[in-house]
Amino acid sequence: MRITSTLPTRDNQMMRIYIDENYAFSVPKEDYIRLGLYEKEEITQDEIERIRQEVVLRAAREKATGYLMYRDRSEGEVIEKLINAGFDKDIAQEAASALKILGYIDDNRYARKYITDRLKNKAMSRKAIRFELERKGISSQIIEEALSETEVNEDEIALRTAKKKFGKYDVKDEKVRQKIMRYLCHKGFSVETGWKVIRILSGK
Repeated sequence: MRITSTLPTRDNQMMRIYIDENYAFSVPKEDYIRLGLYEKEEITQDEIERIRQEVVLRAAREKATGYLMYRDRSEGEVIEKLINAGFDKDIAQEAASALKILGYIDDNRYARKYITDRLKNKAMSRKAIRFELERKGISSQIIEEALSETEVNEDEIALRTAKKKFGKYDVKDEKVRQKIMRYLCHKGFSVETGWKVIRILSGK
């Protein structure tokens, strides 16, 4: 097996290794230099596997740990960031799984904290929160369990956010009512909740 070419990633932090003209794996640039891959022509399958498991996977775990030290992240977020950093998908998944076993990644914990923080700092509907967590790769089961354990009074949240934005407006004005309804629906609240809020704000 011959190393036929090597190409740096866009940020120049990783090197993509091609063997017999086909992409084989990526390795951090510092390890690429340390291992002398820049001058190596022949490589065996055993060497490839050893580099991937002992060098690349270690680097991915260290990179992921750095992400998690900055702030808590979902498993999906960690995998996505590792892939964007140049690691192969299977390496990114394996690194995330290792940190999950150690408890550094916990989607159950993440979802519950995320919901609590969002409700405290930003008026959001269950629908909007669910959508955001789905985008972060959280499973539907975990999302539903976390939401069921968190008391979410959508009418109260919608009323609070509408008051904050439209408190100085004349809610008896039909155009203002339409604006409130569009605003709340955009936030993920139901039409029913929107009408409840409008009735309260208009004093009915």
